[in-house]
Amino acid sequence: MRTLARAASLLPLLSLSVLSIYFCNSSFAHEPRHESLCPSHSFKSVCPLLLVIIFTMRHYSIEPEDKHKYTKSFDDFYTRFARPYDGAVKYCLPFYKAWVSSGLPHIRGPSVLEVACGTGWLLTQYAQRYSTYAIDYNHSMVAIARKNVQEAGSNAKIVQGSVECLPFPEHSFDTVLITMAFTGFPDGKVAMGEIHRVLKKGGRLVCVDVNYPSDRNCVGTTLTGYWKYAGDIIRDMWRLFAMADFDMILDNEVGGFGSVHLYVAVKRN
Repeated sequence: MRTLARAASLLPLLSLSVLSIYFCNSSFAHEPRHESLCPSHSFKSVCPLLLVIIFTMRHYSIEPEDKHKYTKSFDDFYTRFARPYDGAVKYCLPFYKAWVSSGLPHIRGPSVLEVACGTGWLLTQYAQRYSTYAIDYNHSMVAIARKNVQEAGSNAKIVQGSVECLPFPEHSFDTVLITMAFTGFPDGKVAMGEIHRVLKKGGRLVCVDVNYPSDRNCVGTTLTGYWKYAGDIIRDMWRLFAMADFDMILDNEVGGFGSVHLYVAVKRN
């Protein structure tokens, strides 16, 4: 539950792109009396470049060759920024909370595992209703999550560990929940295989994450491209679910101009 933090450093570039789209389509685009003073004159030159960027961003990512280095870089980042991230999610990002909460109505109990739980805000919204476990790779995130769920009166059990080696027996959970984190897993097949292993037959994988909008609209595609540029791994999720023996039953675009998707998939056997 932390993809958003990795893209924070790209906000200035995102703002420039939004402005360029605006000026290229605004009323300033008529023929000016003094062209050199018209904002669209300078921004028009940005738009072709932006379109090139958008086009190149439409492709899916290639997973990193050095997966350990990839994971360590993000682990180091979240060790430094765990507390600011926790505060931002709690108090400053209502749209982000709406995105990650979109998966909650699709949880089926009684046993639930949240993977990459971050600092645990989402756990405080549902964990008390189920037999809930959670896991996160980062020790700082785990420490804050434990404090948050305790203060919320939840008995969720939170452990530190990797999605590539989940410390749970086969067929343990009715639902696995992952929000804004799958794009940070360096090996999608291994992660999906482990999730499949710990789910019961007919169990659900509920996943909220970034991907291209189905209509490939300019703004949503650009936003997805920024996530990708920040280091997130954008994948063909339908193909990945099918390869891991899941049936996709839902793919809804829940925010970010179609760039944030809610997936619900059911384990076949």
